Amino acid sequence: MEKITGKNNDLIKSVKKLLSSSKERRVNNSFVLEGARLVFDALNSLCRIKCFLVTESAYNKYHAQCDELIAKADKAYFISDEISAKLSETENAQGVFAVFDIKEKPIEFKADGKYIALDNVQDPGNLGTILRTAEALGIDGLIIGGGCDLYNPKVLRATMGAVFRVNTVRCSDASDMLINLKEQGFRIYATSPSSSAKPITDIDFSNGCICVIGNEANGISDRVSELADDLITIKMLGRAESLNASVAASITMWEMLRNE
Repeated sequence: MEKITGKNNDLIKSVKKLLSSSKERRVNNSFVLEGARLVFDALNSLCRIKCFLVTESAYNKYHAQCDELIAKADKAYFISDEISAKLSETENAQGVFAVFDIKEKPIEFKADGKYIALDNVQDPGNLGTILRTAEALGIDGLIIGGGCDLYNPKVLRATMGAVFRVNTVRCSDASDMLINLKEQGFRIYATSPSSSAKPITDIDFSNGCICVIGNEANGISDRVSELADDLITIKMLGRAESLNASVAASITMWEMLRNE
């Protein structure tokens, strides 16, 4: 297997751009995973492995998984430790990287399904944590309306591989999709810290529904608020005005599913 040692190699430059630029990921329909656990988790995904990069020390440590990736990848290269450090988005590089095609499986909305919609959630850590929690609790799918790029490296690390296992659909504005789903019979609930909103514990989630989590700073948009069947809130006893978006989403998902 060929070894790349030069930091100015064109392939290395393109991988670095994919790691740092959402525009580059969109134009090339590709994203990069870094780290042994994340990359090896992707072995069972439907995503095509365009390129696999590994240091010799990482190959020796994970040779069985690396051989499987090498067999599946279009191209594979050894890279130097210096290049690994240059590419890495973490403090301690593991020397394992892979470039994948973006291949999203469309959500098949079930009449009795439970879904979360994100209205311009911006923070990568929040988005990744929401995906990970959605998988853990068994949410049927996630609508990502605007906000942070799903394939941002920080998001991918926070999902711990859930990005490959949770049904997701991306759109520029969640409200357009919510209008269509409301016409199909889904109830739309929008989370809000407003005192006039209904307590989440009073809501019957037994039928098909979608709960919307808003932007970290501004909450749900006016358009989403207007089309929602109900505004719902998580009652708090302390003095905090609102919850972190991923915490609010986690509690909401738990309430949606706890009686199933």
